[in-house]
Amino acid sequence: MYSLHEGSGLLLLLVLAGLQIAAESRGAPPCRPGFSEDVYKVVVPDITEKGQPLFNVRFVSCGRGGLMRFECSNPSDFRIEADGVLYAARTLQRSTLPVSPLLITASDTATQQQWVAQVRLVPRQQVQEGAVPPVMSKDLKEIAFPPRNMDSQLKRMKRDWVIPPINVPENSRGPFPQELVRIRSDHDKNRSLRYSVTGPGADQPPTGIFIIDPISGELSVNKPLDREHIPNFHLRAHAVDLNGNQVENPIDIVINVIDMNDNRPEFTHQIWNGTVPEGSKPGSFVMTVTAVDKDDPKTANGMLRYKILSQNPESPTSNMFTINNKTGGIITVAAGLDREKVPQYTLIIQASDMEGNPMYGLSNTATAVIRVTDINDNPPEFTAETFFGEVPENRVNVIVANLTVTDKDQPNTLAWNAVYKITGGDPTGRFSVPTDPTTNEGLVTVVKPIDYETSRTYVLTVEARNEVPLAKGIHTPRQSTATVSIRVIDVNESPYFEPNPKFIRLEEGMMPDSTLTTFSAQDPDRFMQQTIRYSKLSDPANWLRIDTNTGRITTIAILDRESPYVKNNLYNATFLATDNGIPPASGTGTLQIFLLDINDNAPRVSPQEVEICEKPDPNAINITAFDGDLSPNAGPFAFELANRPADVRRNWTITRISGDYAQVSLKIGFLESGIYEIPIIITDSGNLPMSNTSYLRIKVCQCDINGDCTDQQHIMAAGLGTGAIISILLCIIILLILVLMFVVWMKRRDKERQAKQLLIDPEDDVRDNILKYDEEGGGEEDQDYDLSQLQQPDTIEPDAIKPVGIRRLDERPLHPEPQYPMRSAAPHPGDIGDFINETVIRVTHFVPVSASPG
Repeated sequence: MYSLHEGSGLLLLLVLAGLQIAAESRGAPPCRPGFSEDVYKVVVPDITEKGQPLFNVRFVSCGRGGLMRFECSNPSDFRIEADGVLYAARTLQRSTLPVSPLLITASDTATQQQWVAQVRLVPRQQVQEGAVPPVMSKDLKEIAFPPRNMDSQLKRMKRDWVIPPINVPENSRGPFPQELVRIRSDHDKNRSLRYSVTGPGADQPPTGIFIIDPISGELSVNKPLDREHIPNFHLRAHAVDLNGNQVENPIDIVINVIDMNDNRPEFTHQIWNGTVPEGSKPGSFVMTVTAVDKDDPKTANGMLRYKILSQNPESPTSNMFTINNKTGGIITVAAGLDREKVPQYTLIIQASDMEGNPMYGLSNTATAVIRVTDINDNPPEFTAETFFGEVPENRVNVIVANLTVTDKDQPNTLAWNAVYKITGGDPTGRFSVPTDPTTNEGLVTVVKPIDYETSRTYVLTVEARNEVPLAKGIHTPRQSTATVSIRVIDVNESPYFEPNPKFIRLEEGMMPDSTLTTFSAQDPDRFMQQTIRYSKLSDPANWLRIDTNTGRITTIAILDRESPYVKNNLYNATFLATDNGIPPASGTGTLQIFLLDINDNAPRVSPQEVEICEKPDPNAINITAFDGDLSPNAGPFAFELANRPADVRRNWTITRISGDYAQVSLKIGFLESGIYEIPIIITDSGNLPMSNTSYLRIKVCQCDINGDCTDQQHIMAAGLGTGAIISILLCIIILLILVLMFVVWMKRRDKERQAKQLLIDPEDDVRDNILKYDEEGGGEEDQDYDLSQLQQPDTIEPDAIKPVGIRRLDERPLHPEPQYPMRSAAPHPGDIGDFINETVIRVTHFVPVSASPG
């Protein structure tokens, strides 16, 4: 109990009748340990000596006795004893007093439960200046306004005071309005006053909760309060006269809503999911469940306790897990978690308030589902000790055998996936064992060719492991290793040539039927009695022949290094070797012949044709010697003009420039247009030199001032070859024969016509009449004709001038004959001869007189 100095005439009384009535209506609550107040306000002197007692906190221990321990938040300035008395640890002045509240902590040494209260230190000078909080006296039933002038009272003050708030329990059943306190001022003795309260709950939302009688000053609550909605109210009381003048300073009233246990705990999730690795040791953390209670967590109403009601399944024990009753943390308490036996546990968790008191507390439940996660505690084990397989020789990427294993760990995890390793029986690495990702089987696969003649069987040792190591304490059993027996099947293999390709060196020019070498193949099938036959597969120049039984290679033509089928002196031929197996097998081999050069090619001139002007300036032509052979059977070359025809050396000269080049020059200053062939003798430098007369064709033409030929058409006509000229002459002769035959035919026809005219009456036109004679002929008289008329039909004389003896006796008398148009005269035979002679002369004029014989 705290009060101001006795004798003060301005005290107001605090009436707590309403609180007592409310407490009596609900029955006395159970004892709750804690400080008597949450906040204490203590007035201290301006200078506090070291060791001076300042304040005595009151703690309701509910019979705990000496189990309580007090602590101060500022031990350097203050210390608190076991009886709750607060002392100054050093000399303190007003300026060194802490501004923040001092925290006093009470701890239960048995349960480690703690309670905290605040102590606000107020310097005495602030009280003298009027900054004084309201005064509450717990012994009285009224609240008094502090006097405006407290100098005399403060001098006579015996001890400090604290104004506690008003506590109102929530969920009161009434009746309402329910009186809480009465407010009075000592000025109401002289005059009438009016009282009022302001603040949230009175004249501010939510309005109407608290009301005050303006005359008596009775403050009442008008309805039940809910701490979870509004935990406290801050009101201000006013006292005014009838004119509205303030007669007292306003006083603050704090009303705390006392919590009642009216809310059950609620789990934040109805189903909680957690995991724990199998094989976990006792004490391994699993998960934490959390529940909340809307009641005051500082009281027992909101203090929750957790426990496990049930566990399903109860294997291997019924208490595999435990829960921290304060934090909700679930841990393992027993060993034996095995996912392969129990993959999941279901726990029913209960949360109760009132610190788990089953008589007064409210509770709620939730479900915790704990999934046991897999670890690699089960190694893979083969389903058999020995596996069998077979494979044909020389086959690769073939699956020989499937190795099956069992693993109790969770499928398709790193602890289940198997990895296979060959530990023995395969020193050359011809096999591998990849894993089938779907079935987890080991696929024994051939990765390198296997030779039946080398090894007919293989016995492999294969070990199976997981992708992750086994858990500690787990050892690999014997069933994790198996034996694989593989039988190799013999097949007909292809013969092979050795070496391949085969390289030989020969001189070119080797004659036909010459033996080059024996190119034989070997049969790898040593355990099969087979024969090999040979054939030619590729021989680009058709130079070689191979014996079908022995593989002996001979020539059927001369080997020529200069052949277009020879590249870089190498000639390649491919041969085929075939056995008589079932089915037959064949192999190929290549023979490379390196041909050595011999001097078998005469040199030639290059270029073979050139052009110069009739008056060449300069009059030199550069030529090069070309030889198909290689050095030293080629250059340097010797150049020389041939002796015939004689005009070659008379008109031309040749000068050697280097081993491969020479220059042909004209000795005379003018040369008629035409084509000239200059024979040049070229000799190479072989051990047995070879010479060749090569013709250089020179086209001589008329040129303009720029040196370009202007009579190309004439040169082209004159430059026809001998074959072309002969063809032209034959055509001309055939044409002349045809013309001659035509002329002869025409002359003969005219003679026949003229002979008929002699037998026809001049008066009759033979074209209009048909004559019939009854006589066989005229005898000798019929043969008496003037043959001169056949020579010149156009000069036939009229009958009037014919001699009489020539005229036939049976002719009709002479009379004028009709004149017919004269036919054109045929050319005279003498004219034909002249035409032929003229044609021949013209043709011969096409060839220049000075042309060479070639």
